[in-house]
Amino acid sequence: MDDGGGLTVGAVASLVGVTIRALHHWDSIGLVHPSERTDAGYRRYTAADLARIHRVLVYRELGVPLGDIAALLDAQAADALASLRKQRDQLRERVAHLRRMGDALDRVIEARESGILLSAEEQVAIFGQHWQPSWAEEARERWGDTAQWAQYAERAAGRTAEHWRQIAESVDALHAELAAAHRAGVVPGSDRANALAERHLASLGAYFDCTHSMHVCLGRTYATDPGFAAFYDGIETGLSAWLRDIIDANARANGVDPDTATWD
Repeated sequence: MDDGGGLTVGAVASLVGVTIRALHHWDSIGLVHPSERTDAGYRRYTAADLARIHRVLVYRELGVPLGDIAALLDAQAADALASLRKQRDQLRERVAHLRRMGDALDRVIEARESGILLSAEEQVAIFGQHWQPSWAEEARERWGDTAQWAQYAERAAGRTAEHWRQIAESVDALHAELAAAHRAGVVPGSDRANALAERHLASLGAYFDCTHSMHVCLGRTYATDPGFAAFYDGIETGLSAWLRDIIDANARANGVDPDTATWD
């Protein structure tokens, strides 16, 4: 305190840990006025002013907007209590929201690491006896650093077992149509073959955004990778190579040269 019993703006700022600019702003909006001034017009804060500043800091720490703090400090007890309860409820909702965001991030992290948020037993029950739970880990090792894996993980993080069951049923139905078309001798490049290739491309959207060029690269993998080839040929003999061929023909119909297609 100075000789007159008041504190300067600088002294108060240093004492309570706020900036001089903040104190000036609080004064201008009517939140905390210095009760005294020197003959030269300098602000002086009394002990009562300092107590009010400390109350402001408490409410600000609780997340109460500055525009609401003045009303709280000056309100009747009943009104202040109602306002505090409202602020408490809003704070609890913010905490709950942040907790939900944290849980969602945990799921994304887990999906990025594991590939699918289902137990091995659930995977086999949903995707069938041919499914190998190790495939998800193998996929992460192969593509874990790609943007497509990140997309896959983000989409997988929000899916339940029922969502995966619906996707699996849709894919199984598509595989059955592909096998039937292959048995029927559907020629790559025909309208029916192109329509099936487009449906196969669209089905990949459940995992990541796929272009025709990327589709061609996947088609090569289906035909040459022993694991993928065994999977498709297990559905129908020769299906892996035929699927590659209809993907190539459809890409060509959409302006992509399969011979120069890249993963873009």
